[in-house]
Amino acid sequence: MATSPVELRSWLGAQIRDRVVGPDADNRRDELFATGERGWFADDAPIRRVHGDASMFIGGMRALLFQSLHPLAMAGVAEFSDYRNDPWGRLQRTADFLAATTFGPASEAQKAVDVVHRVHERVVGTARDGRPYAANDPHLLAWVHIAELDSFLTAHDRYGQQPLVGAERDQYVADAAVVARALGAENPPETEHELRRQLKAFRPELRGSRAARDAARYLLVRPPLPLAGRAPYGLICAAAVALMPAWTRIPLRLPWLPVSEAAIVRPAGALVTRTLRWALPAET
Repeated sequence: MATSPVELRSWLGAQIRDRVVGPDADNRRDELFATGERGWFADDAPIRRVHGDASMFIGGMRALLFQSLHPLAMAGVAEFSDYRNDPWGRLQRTADFLAATTFGPASEAQKAVDVVHRVHERVVGTARDGRPYAANDPHLLAWVHIAELDSFLTAHDRYGQQPLVGAERDQYVADAAVVARALGAENPPETEHELRRQLKAFRPELRGSRAARDAARYLLVRPPLPLAGRAPYGLICAAAVALMPAWTRIPLRLPWLPVSEAAIVRPAGALVTRTLRWALPAET
């Protein structure tokens, strides 16, 4: 058991890395960081600041909830994803993709994209309303991308250590478009204004569904965690829900408590983010 702040920090960091990265975290870190090969982005690129910050834990949860509002995107998750039986595996694969494309050498970034393409080739079917869907559909990839982009930026604005300002915001959107284009997304936005415009254009396609509400309930209420981990996880979930747009709450059956969110959830989200940042120092 950890008996000093240094030991506690090391123990907590190891517990988080084991859950998020997996048991081979040290080797994977060497593959991504201990190399002289150039990556897709410069060391000071805004995408590295955002995706390397602890606010991504909250942003990632918000993205999952937000993405579920597209019935065709959610149909693929409900039919093919093993998130109920292997939630940590899904989290680890998502975290690895973000790490490889944001921080890794170009060869690892491309390898991560190729893996996603191969997995998506099998994710095809028909939704309950009779419409066909395919995970590699450029239009659906565009929705997944902008839902993530909006969520990561929103969480970083609220809880990031150094929020983006001015031209950095457009540069972050342009950085993210590099990854989106590699995946095959349709016309990814290059500026924050274009991101907002595309989000508005998707609104008529979005609605709640039983599959989306079931997924939200599983993520928020019945996580596969030991009792000791449920309190910090609950804070992350509450902070993520508080960042969801008001119009998304009813379709997903999410609470709308603006006073409590401002007075209680926001400070709690800041606390859990600071704790995660302390436990997981930035790679050097």
